[in-house]
Amino acid sequence: MYISNDRHTSTERPALQERYANPKKTVAMEKIAAILIAAHVIGDFFLQPKKMVRNKRLPIMLILHGTIHAGTSWMLLQLWNCWEAPLAVFVLHTIIDLIKQRYGDERVTTFIADQTAHLFSLIMLASFLTQGTHGSVFSGAGYQLFTGFAGFVATIRGAGFLITLFNRELISKNNLKLDGLQNGEALIGQLERGLIFLFFLANQPSIIGFLLVAKAILRLEESKKQKQAEFILVGTLLSFASAIAISLLTLWAMQL
Repeated sequence: MYISNDRHTSTERPALQERYANPKKTVAMEKIAAILIAAHVIGDFFLQPKKMVRNKRLPIMLILHGTIHAGTSWMLLQLWNCWEAPLAVFVLHTIIDLIKQRYGDERVTTFIADQTAHLFSLIMLASFLTQGTHGSVFSGAGYQLFTGFAGFVATIRGAGFLITLFNRELISKNNLKLDGLQNGEALIGQLERGLIFLFFLANQPSIIGFLLVAKAILRLEESKKQKQAEFILVGTLLSFASAIAISLLTLWAMQL
């Protein structure tokens, strides 16, 4: 007796056949999701001044921030007749930020949960947009420029917010007293992550090893104290790992 090895049921086959028969639709969704995420990164980490961050609890600031996100998404998507996209971005982003302001605090877990909620909502929105005719008319003008710039911003500033919160908690728990320039550690991290991103963009990732060695030599004196040495090592590894991960994701998105 012949037993079929096909794991897919008869109800699953049409969906699978449609998916593989129409690869352009999948690519369109991925591109729209990438553009929406790029707009989110630009809106959150490039077009949001510190004054707005500090006063986010004020309704006017929350609405203004959501409007900036909606406008940025509309400009980058270039679906000029699709009013649903910016409206959805405004509503979803404002609601998520409102929940964060009401129930969240300045911690690493809150930051990760907030950004995860934003990204998930944008992926769902991209899926909705490609269900109709919007995906087929997505021109993609300036796509690589937008995604590349957003990746650069995410590498320098987005990862910087996460690392700053992580270091703040680490310093508080271990009662560390660090001497140095005001915001010097943050500036060094931004510079090293920016260089890592540019190395990947130039297809020269091997230079990252020399950057790591150079930093180790420059911080040799501080590494003689155990607490400071461990703090520097953890911060450096987190900074390098986030920069490498975001750079690789950006290069993948740019090639869609």
